[in-house]
Amino acid sequence: MEFDFLQISALLILGYIAGIINTLAGGGSNLTLPALMVMGLPADIANATNRVGIFLQTIWGAKAFHGHGELPLHDVKGIFIPLSLGGILGALAASYVPVSFLKPVLLTTMISMSLIILIKPSVIMPEPGTIPNRVINSPSSWFMLFFSGLYGSFVQAGVGFVLIIALAGSLRYDLIKSNALKLLCTLGFTSIALVIFILRDQIAWIPGLILASTMMIGAHHGVKLAIKAKANTLKWFLFIMTICGSAAAFYF
Repeated sequence: MEFDFLQISALLILGYIAGIINTLAGGGSNLTLPALMVMGLPADIANATNRVGIFLQTIWGAKAFHGHGELPLHDVKGIFIPLSLGGILGALAASYVPVSFLKPVLLTTMISMSLIILIKPSVIMPEPGTIPNRVINSPSSWFMLFFSGLYGSFVQAGVGFVLIIALAGSLRYDLIKSNALKLLCTLGFTSIALVIFILRDQIAWIPGLILASTMMIGAHHGVKLAIKAKANTLKWFLFIMTICGSAAAFYF
């Protein structure tokens, strides 16, 4: 499949915007997935191709957060066990089940999170100085991380919101550290999904790498914005993105 100048330009611009959105909140795939499908890729190929940019963006973003000392690693093993189990199941399902299967789940999740942010923001904004929980002491976070891996490997779009519920809501990390861990978690289950999609030859590499080139730049700038932003600013950005994500999920 050949891409013209306008299509390449659109992928570059959308990749940059998605990289920033994915780093600060989530939902960037609500831009890139429809774009890939509008350009002629079948839903399953677009879903797999989108992971190339996600994979490289999360490496770039997680490294940048780590450089600023905002990536907590003390409970990574506990976080990755449920996440990986869900990721394996989700990636296998994504190769055989239509992406639209989880549309109601995506809608419900994002609308619920929008209401939480609006009505009870303390759920995702712990008081300064709060000591984070460990996964072993938080059954709800184990379930949410498992579901995040399952959902993220399956469709990716909106998984950042699910991860923030688990990391900020259940484990009580602040929003900056939740965003940093969110990238590391996304890298984990995306790596699993990417291997399966490669083995099943479901990736269109040219548009995938075009998207990835500017998603990495967007992630780099997104980390800088996250470090400088106030917690309340991040909260409202997250709220706006969940509303936009809900609208995108409903439409597409």
